Amino acid sequence: MAQRFPVNAAGARPAEGMAGLAKGLAVLEAFDGRAALTIAEAAQATGTTRAAARRCLLTLADLGYLGHDGKFFRPTPRTLRLGAIYLEATPLPRLAQPYLAGARDALQESVSLAVLEDGWSIFVARAEAERIVSTGVRVGARLPAWCSATGRVLLGALPPTDLEAYLARLKPDRRTSRTAVDLGVIRARVEAARRDGLAFSDEELELGMRALAAPVKDSQGHVRAAISVSAFAARASLEEMRRRFAPVLVQAAEEIGRRL
Repeated sequence: MAQRFPVNAAGARPAEGMAGLAKGLAVLEAFDGRAALTIAEAAQATGTTRAAARRCLLTLADLGYLGHDGKFFRPTPRTLRLGAIYLEATPLPRLAQPYLAGARDALQESVSLAVLEDGWSIFVARAEAERIVSTGVRVGARLPAWCSATGRVLLGALPPTDLEAYLARLKPDRRTSRTAVDLGVIRARVEAARRDGLAFSDEELELGMRALAAPVKDSQGHVRAAISVSAFAARASLEEMRRRFAPVLVQAAEEIGRRL
């Protein structure tokens, strides 16, 4: 697995970079979706040696970001400070929250806001519908851009050369039996999202789950984020999402965009 800390075009770390810091942050990111990691798992997830992963984990534990029971390392509440930095410094999530809540109340389904980061659709705000069974999406969660509704909207806003570079690096894996992995199909769905101003994901990430997304554009017409609604397939067909959900979602996106 390739290392997750940044390198320059020549493959070397930037002269002003701090390799240890980069490795430590990569180790923290490796906990995404995992409650605990061993040294071996952290090394594999970050593409570093066991010795380097061990040093990073122990340092993070010494700083209070991780707990350690002798085998497993687990994030502590202190790690919440890192995510809070973005949420507190960036007005978009706070500005969008009332409109996400309004769309949720109108649709009785969970509504989220996402931005594109390193090929992932990252959820930065969410209004959760009250359900006995949750969809499992949370603020800070990330989905692969190429097969998620929000990701297709955000990829569709990229310059064509950037999109082609992204697709050239992409190695799509089949998440469910309905996941499209052909690059031509993926490109077509991204281009459809750009053309239509809407994108769907129909049980491609998880069987039984559908999502619809629309772009949030600022006053200059630049796509700043994607707003999405997710629903269990048994609750909403694609036709219902297009007919009933899309107008509400687009209106919320426009209201957010007018304030950017």
